[in-house]
Amino acid sequence: MENNNISILGAGLIGSLLGIYLKKRGLDVSIFEKRKDKRGQTTREEGRSINMALSDRGWKALEKVGLKNKVKDLAIPMYGRRIHDEHGHTTFIPYGKEGEAIYSISRGKFNEILIDEAEKLGVNLFFDHRCDEVNINKRQIKFSIPGWERKKISSSVIIGADGAYSSLRGSMQKQERFDFTQNYITHGYKELSIPPTADGEFAMDPNALHIWPRGKFMLIALPNPDKSFTCTLFLPFEGTKVCFEKIHDKKDVDSVFRTYFDDAYGMMPHLQEEYFQNPTSALITINCFPWVKNQCLLIGDASHAMVPFYGQGMNCGFEDCFVLDGLIDKFGTTSWDLIFEKFQKMRKPDTDAISQLALENFVEMRDAVSDPKFAIRKKIEARLHELYPKEWIPLYTMVTFSNIPYAEAYAQGKIQERIMDKVMADPLITHKWDKLDYEDIIDQVETARMV
Repeated sequence: MENNNISILGAGLIGSLLGIYLKKRGLDVSIFEKRKDKRGQTTREEGRSINMALSDRGWKALEKVGLKNKVKDLAIPMYGRRIHDEHGHTTFIPYGKEGEAIYSISRGKFNEILIDEAEKLGVNLFFDHRCDEVNINKRQIKFSIPGWERKKISSSVIIGADGAYSSLRGSMQKQERFDFTQNYITHGYKELSIPPTADGEFAMDPNALHIWPRGKFMLIALPNPDKSFTCTLFLPFEGTKVCFEKIHDKKDVDSVFRTYFDDAYGMMPHLQEEYFQNPTSALITINCFPWVKNQCLLIGDASHAMVPFYGQGMNCGFEDCFVLDGLIDKFGTTSWDLIFEKFQKMRKPDTDAISQLALENFVEMRDAVSDPKFAIRKKIEARLHELYPKEWIPLYTMVTFSNIPYAEAYAQGKIQERIMDKVMADPLITHKWDKLDYEDIIDQVETARMV
């Protein structure tokens, strides 16, 4: 059997990009996808898609395969958060330095670009192929195909890029000494929209991620090239005053939005229709180990699904592809066991870190951003970064606008968080934040690093 016959399960964002990386090395690559080929269709992915937020790690991975410019044509820069309070007032909080942005992009259109590129390069694409089972010891995959008998193939390398409910991971879980946990958070989400205005323009500032933080729940909105916004409502499933369980009819929807999101309500003419038409979806964190067995590898959400609140799930998966390609550079295409072992050793601490950060950032997005002190805290950190760019890099900047390993960013972020908590404990901080002894704060960082 050829040692470079590679089967990728999943033609989503990660699987498609990985197929491009591997095909560019002249390898025999096949991608198997359980869904139909929906390229060219304008349907909204069954109402379940949260818009993607592309940041530096993702761009770096795209640039390496020459796709950065093509993707950028579909992306809209967001330079910060625009916070909407319950009275309709807004506050803009920049993400980083002037010019630094994350980019909103539609998952469906983005996926089409990647699949088209993979196909153009000669990747074999098989849609309507549902993976039923993987025999890891024999490296055989069984598929169900509509209207056909089951199909079985053999492959020298199998890579599971088939998401949080991965078939390959399901087969790995039957192996001894495979650790696996999955945790659902108490909240779910529902996709909604804000269409363009009557004159065809954006209804709000298109260069910001809009957030309506309401303590235990929130609404967010990201811009689209057609001048609409994709909105996502995050609510507890049950057990609170405002939750999905208690919204039964159009009157309930109106009541929630008029009470908590009144400025958004006036821009959402299809709210009731979309609310009851689109599904309520769950949010899951997956943690497992090992990712590797007999030249079979888990990658992306299949190995480390995370909640979307740091906007890093896709970026992390793209970085997986970038790191794996770097290891192939180093060890060639005949040492897959070695490459995969090195890969999981390098990536596991980083994916654990960003998964935890994503959970923690949910609290910040739905609650902390509405605290007036939050903006002051961000201003202090921005000033520290301006004065001491090497000694103080805000956590968000480390994660979003750099290639610092996630685990390193997490550890450094915890040091800075403890110091900032002390700074913000001063009851007069809102009045004297710009007159602080910033050098002393940096000295505290240096001391903490030595402990």
